[in-house]
Amino acid sequence: MNRAEKAQMIEDLQEVLNNTDTVYLTDIAGLDATETTNLRKACFKSDVQLRVVKNTLLKKAMERVEGKEYDEMFDSLKGNTALMIADKANAPAKVIENFRKKSQKPILKAAWIDTAVYVGDERLSELAALKSKEELVGDIIGLLQSPIKTVVSQLQTGGQTIAGLVKTLSERPE
Repeated sequence: MNRAEKAQMIEDLQEVLNNTDTVYLTDIAGLDATETTNLRKACFKSDVQLRVVKNTLLKKAMERVEGKEYDEMFDSLKGNTALMIADKANAPAKVIENFRKKSQKPILKAAWIDTAVYVGDERLSELAALKSKEELVGDIIGLLQSPIKTVVSQLQTGGQTIAGLVKTLSERPE
């Protein structure tokens, strides 16, 4: 790779990093061609981008990204590195967990999610358990709807009259 190609690669990686809040660094060394293809397919199905990168070029791209601090991940940039990018914070972790049911790789080196850094493979289950923004919004809506559903249900059992409403509210436990 000549200087111009390296500069272009750094620029491409910088653009990718600027446009995401979920970055996973993994080690996929030792996977044969079939396993690598299967991993790429699993990533594609889960809307996860997988790119094998050179550590030095990725580090330079990370240093150039403004407003995001990747410093804690720099120690993880050793050996073979595959970059996993996704919109959902837990998607790469779930791909890794599912894939490791049949293989020992990929191994999580580090992850950067919305300014939080997770270092080490032991953090994988924690990352897989993270809820996506859509799941959190659904949980909040469910919590907000619960009291409303209770009041509506109680109103319906009270015969939808003022007397029924007063009776229902007076019988309601505190």
